[in-house]
Parts: sequence; C-alpha cells; structure tokens
Amino acid sequence: MFGVIFGGPTPEHDISILTGLQAVQELSRGGNDVAALYWTKTGSWHLVPASIEADAFLDGVPKGSSVVELRTGDGGGFVEVSGRFGKDKRLDLDAVIVATHGGPGEDGSLQAALDLAQIAYSGPSVAGAALGMDKWAFGAVVAALGLPTLPRVLLTASTTSVPFDGPYIVKPRFGGSSIGIDVVADLETARARLTSNPHLSRGAVLEPYRADLTDVQIAVRTFPSVHLSAIEKPIRRSSTAEILDYRDKYVGGSGMVAAPRELPAQLPAGQADTVVACAHALVDGASVRGVARIDFLANDHELYVNEINTIPGSLSKHLFVEPVLPFGELLSDLLREAVERPAARYSAAGADGLVLRSAGSIAAKLA
Repeated sequence: MFGVIFGGPTPEHDISILTGLQAVQELSRGGNDVAALYWTKTGSWHLVPASIEADAFLDGVPKGSSVVELRTGDGGGFVEVSGRFGKDKRLDLDAVIVATHGGPGEDGSLQAALDLAQIAYSGPSVAGAALGMDKWAFGAVVAALGLPTLPRVLLTASTTSVPFDGPYIVKPRFGGSSIGIDVVADLETARARLTSNPHLSRGAVLEPYRADLTDVQIAVRTFPSVHLSAIEKPIRRSSTAEILDYRDKYVGGSGMVAAPRELPAQLPAGQADTVVACAHALVDGASVRGVARIDFLANDHELYVNEINTIPGSLSKHLFVEPVLPFGELLSDLLREAVERPAARYSAAGADGLVLRSAGSIAAKLA
C-alpha cells in the first residue's frame, strides 16, 4: 500500500489538499491501494476516503474519516486508532508521497518525524527541506555557488540601513513563495510590516524590488536520474500586479496547472542555457530530492535565482512537457526513489562502549 500525505498546519493547507487529492486519484487509477492521509490545520491526522473531492474539506475533517496517529520508534508509522476497547491497526505502507506545502510539512519537521517512524517518503530530506524553506540560508548557498542572485538581507526591528536602494520587497524568511510578501517604498515601512504582517513573525528578508523583472521557473526531478522540465514563464492575471501572487499561482481549480503561463517560455538567446546550468548546480548545492521547482527573476538582459520550492504545487506535473511525462510515471518514480534511496539512514557505528567504560563516576564529573 502507498500513502499520500496532504494538508497540515500551514497557510498553504488548501493548495496541499489539491496536490494530495490529485496524487491519490492518479495512484488509484493505476490500480494501487492508496491511503489518503489528511493532516488537519490543528495537527491531527485522519485517514479519508480515496475518492473524496476537495469541497469535502470545507468544513474540516470530511465525513467517513477515521483517526490515525503518526508514531515514531521501533514499529512506528501511521496507526489507525480503533477506540477504547479495540486494537489499533498499523497501516502497512511501502512508501508515501509527501504533498504538503509550506509550514512544518515542507521545512523538515514532517520529514524528521517520518525518518524517526521509519517511513519511506518522497521529496526533500530534512536538510534539503530546511534549506529550501529558509530564504536567508538558501540565498547564501546560491551566492556561494557563484550563481546570479539579487542582494538579500535580514530584516529586523533594529535594521537601520541596507546596502541597496528602495523600493523593497519584504518576504517571510520561513515561508512559501507568495504568501505574506509585501512591496514597500522605504525601510521604515518595511520595519512596520514586521508587526502588522503575521507571516513575518518568525523572521523576514529584504530585497530590492525590480519591477522590470518577471518570473521564470523550471522543475527538476532526481530519479531515476536528474531530469529537467521545460522552462515556464508564469503570467500575472493583472498587468498592474507587483508580483506573481497567490491568486496568480493557485486560484483556478487545479493549483498551478490552471494558472496562465507561457510554456515553453520564449527567452532571449542564451538565457535558457543559464537557467539549465543553475538548476543543475542547485541539485547538489541545495540537496534536491524528489521534484523541486526553481524560481528565477529575469528580463531580456538579466537572470537571477530567486528561490526553490522543494514540494511544488501539483508536484510540477504540468511542466514536464518536453517530452510529456505522465503523472502516473512521475508518482511511480517518486515512490521508487523513496524506497530505493531513503532520505535518511541512521547508524550507531562507533558507539562501542569505549567512552562509557572509561567514564568513571558521574558524581565526580559534577564536582
């Protein structure tokens, strides 16, 4: 049996439901036994019917669901809770597709729990997820790799100057690619956003706002070998929009599949080669695993790496068009990678008791 995890306590909860249900139904159509594992906004887990539709989640946990728990340790995993007098039943999962966007589903928290529960899963490792979610750290990696990137600084209440002129774009340090982002005219307004914008509560980064730059993106998958998608240029729904926002990306019924776009993108000479070279460099540099989407900002003469989305909406299935990659094959490869190339292998090698035998009295060490 395979599982699909979706939802979670994150602002991108609803988009995750769409991605997860797409994966559940595609795997089911392929004749697989699928456990649809819904993670609620408050953090509880439920096994929901595999044939369920998105509107069933409007009022919370859908009818016909059963409570499950994620347990770590030896013999851990997802367990269907039977009640006071019954016997709990562990779900026999070969691997799970992780379809969670943002928050603890994409920052390494869920990945760490799955590692401890010994569940094989798709997508980034703990380290890859944490790096991808941290815009400050990811920007530092991009710069260290020698890839083109706009300057980026940490924004705090005590920030009094920045090494570039406004206007500025303020982004959550830990967050998705479109929620909680503000464009401001000056540093004073940017600092004020730290207390008025709840998405910035865990930290913020500041970048120069460049109205002349538009969005370009490419997806990469790492199994059975590194494979890049076609390059896409998303189109903003309004010509006056300052950024490609949440509505541009996701409000259309099927996540980014329904968003307006130019695919394949028509780029200036040589720019596509730069996008491809940057993507290949980031596979190792950013510990990419599974399917990730790398976002750029570009005009006719400049191109900058912007950020990475380690679990992209709809798993970027709509980008693999040269050649067309069937969604079922994409999911199958993700599950194979989960099993054949585990995200983590713990080892106690070296813990041979030598230190304990020579340790002496603990009380003496406290003296």
